[in-house]
Amino acid sequence: MKAVILSGGEGTRLRTISMGLPKPMMPIVGKPLLERTVALLRQNGFDELCLTLHYEPEAIRSHFGGGERFGVRIEYREETEPLGTAGAVRNCLDFIGGDRRVLVMSGDSACDFDLAALAEEHRGGVTIALATHAEPLPYGLVVTDRSGAVTGFVEKPAWERVVTDRVSTGIYVLSPDVLSRVPDGVKYDFAKDLFPALLRDGVTMTGVVMDGYWCDIGTPEAYYRCNLDALEGKYRLPGPDGGQRRVIPCRDRARLMRAVSEHVLELGADFTDGLTLTDGHGRAHLAPVADRCAVSIDGDGPAIRAMERLARRLEAERPE
Repeated sequence: MKAVILSGGEGTRLRTISMGLPKPMMPIVGKPLLERTVALLRQNGFDELCLTLHYEPEAIRSHFGGGERFGVRIEYREETEPLGTAGAVRNCLDFIGGDRRVLVMSGDSACDFDLAALAEEHRGGVTIALATHAEPLPYGLVVTDRSGAVTGFVEKPAWERVVTDRVSTGIYVLSPDVLSRVPDGVKYDFAKDLFPALLRDGVTMTGVVMDGYWCDIGTPEAYYRCNLDALEGKYRLPGPDGGQRRVIPCRDRARLMRAVSEHVLELGADFTDGLTLTDGHGRAHLAPVADRCAVSIDGDGPAIRAMERLARRLEAERPE
């Protein structure tokens, strides 16, 4: 699958601590945030990436090269003048192809979302990854109905205009026809320009509330908080140096283990110690938790995340 990472930000509010680095290259526990993002995308099956560049582009290009060192293929599109978020993605149309959906995310934010699951939720038009936030004033709010259909946007509201705690994370899955609406060569944003126009025209727009961690590192306070969250395990760093253990609450541990085992038996699962599944990206271990009615899963990668989604779905579908 293909993904576009918006990586052109300067990080004006971070200038006092950035030492001239582009915002996506700010280190999170020893590695650039953008490297963490590339690792997350790879683990979710996105191995063809296009990075949009503007501020200090060589700092990013020299670090990542063609992507071979990171297990992906990377192309670049550099803007001499800022094209806005939607304009920058339209500039990647030759990379995306005219008949394929694409995942778009910001290089300025840290997250550990299941992006493969988000792509599976896509039903056409635009799918927006949402996060809940107790103090959403700095963000764009997304209003949805009970089915998840987007009914409105409120951009960086004052408290009297706050009508939801769901904010846009800047992570989208877009269908090809959506990008065709973005004018060529002009500054055009998703939040300010494209999404309101799509809403007026009745184009399908869906909001999906994501489980996991998300943080926009746009201020020094948020940046340092993100590093602390990673050290404390709240932000599950992708890759070998990240804590990948997840706990799935359940009502019947043995029943859930049996149901998952039956589903993955033909995939070469190992039942020596709980349930172990490996793929080209890592190893998963699913086993009951001793002190509570739950199972835990360790590992990452597309097949591993699929096993986690299966376990959560089976538990949700369990009859009372």
